[in-house]
Amino acid sequence: MIAGARHYADFVTSPADRAHALRADAARNRARVLQVAREQLAAGDDSLQLNTIARLAGVGVGTVYRHFSDRHALVEALSAERFHELVAEAQAAAAEADAVAGLHRLLRFTLGRLPTNPGFAAVLESADDVDPQTSAMKAELDRAVTELLDRARRVGAVRHDIEADDVRRLVCGVDHAVRSGGGDPRHAELYLDVLLEGLRPPR
Repeated sequence: MIAGARHYADFVTSPADRAHALRADAARNRARVLQVAREQLAAGDDSLQLNTIARLAGVGVGTVYRHFSDRHALVEALSAERFHELVAEAQAAAAEADAVAGLHRLLRFTLGRLPTNPGFAAVLESADDVDPQTSAMKAELDRAVTELLDRARRVGAVRHDIEADDVRRLVCGVDHAVRSGGGDPRHAELYLDVLLEGLRPPR
């Protein structure tokens, strides 16, 4: 009787309902994979082996690869929330009356956020994005930074040959230097001062 009821329910379920159920299942699997990946990072494992994550998440390896073609795609997804925060901060900095102060504020904010999300620096500096949304956010970030640089150049505070993508890679380099030195916040301030000095026009 139960089997018959199930068969009847399957029969009367519309294709749209079945498609919705499949989409909901896929969304749950994706969320579970991201949760496990975050747990791996929190435990200090930044290797993010997709096979291992599939096993820990209790899903098939093919399921993981359907959502994330490679490790970089997974890191992009993990970094999305942080990227939204950074874009919002860049736009707020670009709205400041003092462009130089806005640029300094943005660089300090970025350097403070990078260590809290392993892999974000790799996404920020990469020239090859997997997700179009990542490229869109990067373009928004670069527009805000370009506005800051142009305004700072007009008052003679930034050299003429530095562009927004240079700034992205430079601040990621500072993050790498800080982490390789043990994460001492004094180093972060020192290296950031060196970066800010380097952005100024040659004397």
